[in-house]
Amino acid sequence: MSTTPQLLTSVQMARFVAQGFLRLDGIVPREINERAVEALSAGMPGLPYGTPLSKAFAQGTFVHELLSLPVVSGALQSLVGPDPTVDHHAVHVREPHEGTAQDLHGDAIIDVRPDAFDVQLMYYPHEVTRDMGGTLSVPGSHLRRVNETDIGRVQNLRGQTRLTCPAGTVVLVHHGIWHSGRRNDTERRRYMYKVRFNPTVPQVRLWDTSDLHDPAVPTELGTRFPWYEQATARLEIYNRVLLWRALTGDDSFDVEYWVTRVSNRPTLRSHA
Repeated sequence: MSTTPQLLTSVQMARFVAQGFLRLDGIVPREINERAVEALSAGMPGLPYGTPLSKAFAQGTFVHELLSLPVVSGALQSLVGPDPTVDHHAVHVREPHEGTAQDLHGDAIIDVRPDAFDVQLMYYPHEVTRDMGGTLSVPGSHLRRVNETDIGRVQNLRGQTRLTCPAGTVVLVHHGIWHSGRRNDTERRRYMYKVRFNPTVPQVRLWDTSDLHDPAVPTELGTRFPWYEQATARLEIYNRVLLWRALTGDDSFDVEYWVTRVSNRPTLRSHA
């Protein structure tokens, strides 16, 4: 079986830039899932912040095998590069008949980087049904920067998604996406394992760029979501264009001329 990383396409990258996540349903083999549940139940050892990925997880562990899957390693390489560091990892558990849910939030403090981002891998080793409190997220929220639970008073937004998925699903999210863990109304514990990755190289054209000029790329980058306000939605697309320019190194790219028109600064010239 091939171990070559399966890089993302430009269309997939554009979708990530617009939506703030990439979902890979049921891609982890059952044997890894079963070992993962056992390991997560026992508890995971801590890691120092910024541990190089190559030194973070020993061979033979479920995490090493999970991250070595070509579809996972290729997606991570496309998003954060070949040698990221592990910011941290954590086991998230929703207990049976848990009466509360997390507040809607963005992780860590406000992050104002316009041309770089961390990626959080969320791994679900068993099936997640609607009643199990699957992770709620708000597509397209990642570039509207907030400080942690500043949005915690918000209960529901149009177009939000509440994850249900088969066993072995991986979701890769931009660090800024708004999300929360919902309450578990079943008899079974729900596990989610999270790893946050920091890039160590410029995030420029790290994916398969053979379809860079596919018409579907600007279409993806122009996607609107139901919770957007009519006017402010343009700022979301504007920020996507800025990020796409950084990721591609192409300062001429635009969607509907929005960035070009407001960055126009003619210089004075001598008429002599």
